[in-house]
Amino acid sequence: MANELDLDLGPEFDDSKCIEYILNLIPEQDREGITEDDVQYVLDVIFDYYESEGLMDENVAKDSYVDEDAELNYIMKAAKEDGVKLTYEQLQLILDGEFEYGKTIGIYADDDEEE
Repeated sequence: MANELDLDLGPEFDDSKCIEYILNLIPEQDREGITEDDVQYVLDVIFDYYESEGLMDENVAKDSYVDEDAELNYIMKAAKEDGVKLTYEQLQLILDGEFEYGKTIGIYADDDEEE
């Protein structure tokens, strides 16, 4: 499922609030080994991915889609290269949390919500 991306991230995106939201969203039994620094790292790499794909450009349509598989692969590769010890499952939980946070502030929308 591709996620719609509203490219105007604006001042409403707050890394600290996002990190807190993500950590609170992840079930306690799955949170072991995930630190605030890990979540911040993933947020930074997500931003890098958007930039590398040209999704942060002003001329990109507001209804652009993010290829979730490509995004996850990009993050997994970056984490491995940077020596960040997060599992596939942990990365997916953080990505899911970032998406849910983005929906709460109007950055993302489910495909089903747009129809």
